[in-house]
Amino acid sequence: MTAAVSTALPRSGSAAVAPAASEPTPAGPVGARARTRARVRGLWHDVVVLTRRNLVHISREPMQLSDVTVQPVLFTLLFIYIFGAGIAVPGGGSYVNFALAGLLTLNLTTSVTGTSVGIATDLSTGVIDRFRTLPMWRAAVLVGRSVSDIMTATLCVTIVALTGLAIGWRPTASLPSILAGFAIALFFSYSLSWASACVGLVSKSPESAVSMGLLVLFPLAFVSNAMVPTQHMPLLLRTIANWNPVSALTSACRRFFGNPNPSATIHAWPMQHPVVASLGWSLVILAVCAPLATMLFRRRTTG
Repeated sequence: MTAAVSTALPRSGSAAVAPAASEPTPAGPVGARARTRARVRGLWHDVVVLTRRNLVHISREPMQLSDVTVQPVLFTLLFIYIFGAGIAVPGGGSYVNFALAGLLTLNLTTSVTGTSVGIATDLSTGVIDRFRTLPMWRAAVLVGRSVSDIMTATLCVTIVALTGLAIGWRPTASLPSILAGFAIALFFSYSLSWASACVGLVSKSPESAVSMGLLVLFPLAFVSNAMVPTQHMPLLLRTIANWNPVSALTSACRRFFGNPNPSATIHAWPMQHPVVASLGWSLVILAVCAPLATMLFRRRTTG
């Protein structure tokens, strides 16, 4: 696949950075706009090539998708049929309807470790050094990874929804509201993929990337209202859970789906405004981690 990238990117770089000598670009504002359009097309082409590379790797090793295909089914069966019978939903309602939004956020949060592993693998195998010799946009490696991640996250959302429908999940909201719930979950997953990219860039190996990612993501996912109500947690854990970004996202999804949402009775600001809180967390994570990942990538690949 590296050879395929090598043959594709030079055309992108040469076409994007400078127009062909036989077709001189007009001077003035018109020429400036033409050069800008050509450069944008080149950058977009680089992102498409790197995204396709990631998807080809997945097609050759489908088990890379186990965290967004097999894991959602296993988590659903585990929590619904083993733990669900012992958990009462405050205010009443079906635990299946309560848990579906939590299963969605739980799977999306824990599955982003694939981003850090993929980037750490590329850095350790030397393929990034090959990319540095090509006339390509360096950040396309990160952007392409994030685009492929949002595609796999969409697959995860689809499997969670289908599995939930199969075991009795029934949203009561309108279709646009349900789609909005899935969209806000995907946006949060996209922002987390950039945070995971930072982990991969500071890791020395894929193994350490997995360990570092799980140390952060699993507490983030489970110390929340995703699978259990927070009302009966100890005070410290309850406070952490109520201000956890995963709790805000889960509450927002429950509101969009029209499912039981006991956290709406909690007076903590994120639980009273879960949609605003989850969007705010996503934007903050993205605004911090995207530039940080770009800086770390430049530092790891320079010299």
